Amino acid sequence: MLAIILNLGFVGIEFTYGFIAHSTALMADAGHNLSDVLGLLLAWGAALLAKKQPGGRYTYGLRSTSILAALANAMLLLVACGAIALEAVHRFVEPSEIAGLTVSIVAAVGIVINGFSAWLFMAGSKGDLNIRGAYLHMAADAGVSLGVAIAGVVMLYTGWYWLDPVLSLVIVGVVLVGTWGLLREAIQLSLSAVPAHIDLQAVQLFLADLPGVADVHDLHIWGMSTTESALTVQLIMPGGYPGDGFMEHISNELERRFAIHHSTLQIRLSASESGCALEG
Repeated sequence: MLAIILNLGFVGIEFTYGFIAHSTALMADAGHNLSDVLGLLLAWGAALLAKKQPGGRYTYGLRSTSILAALANAMLLLVACGAIALEAVHRFVEPSEIAGLTVSIVAAVGIVINGFSAWLFMAGSKGDLNIRGAYLHMAADAGVSLGVAIAGVVMLYTGWYWLDPVLSLVIVGVVLVGTWGLLREAIQLSLSAVPAHIDLQAVQLFLADLPGVADVHDLHIWGMSTTESALTVQLIMPGGYPGDGFMEHISNELERRFAIHHSTLQIRLSASESGCALEG
């Protein structure tokens, strides 16, 4: 909420002074910051929905909304990049004089606000794709604001106003680089791919090496949210059911070793002839 309030206020200031100073870079960055505010709202809403307890038709709760929010965040960034690039090209065709001092001062304020906002999300960004999306938004903005501030000083003393649209295109490049990984991982999670931090082969070997396990069938791992993972598997154990304690041990080890939070294990005495239609 604090990051949203700070950035929403800065959007108004940045766009107003960008218009006054005739700076495409400031106005483009204001538009980008506005998309960040929308992204933060999505991330916050998804984080709240993810805490909703399972019930009714939603037997996993609403955890997967955090995946949708991360995907929407990435898409918002791509739209913002397109808008910035179009405006920059237009300014190349119709250049105008830019108030370099105003640009630098406003951008310096942006460095402080965006840098502080990024710091708020830094700790949670390592283990949560949804939070990482918010962190990348803020960190990219801080870097962009630094570039705009430097360009403003250069334009003030040299009159090189072409730097403004050039910087706008640099902004696009920086944001695209930061967004690509987020977009790829969000799409993978939305398609129920194995989360990036889980080694599928290592899980397969762990299960196959368990006492009494002759084979492992029908292993599926997917992300329930940007922080939680699930697993289903058939363990072929000719000796029969090993007991509740052993099953609990497997679930605990899957969570401890691989961060798989919800595991469903099926014991079979022998492999089925039909097998699973999804098994490779």
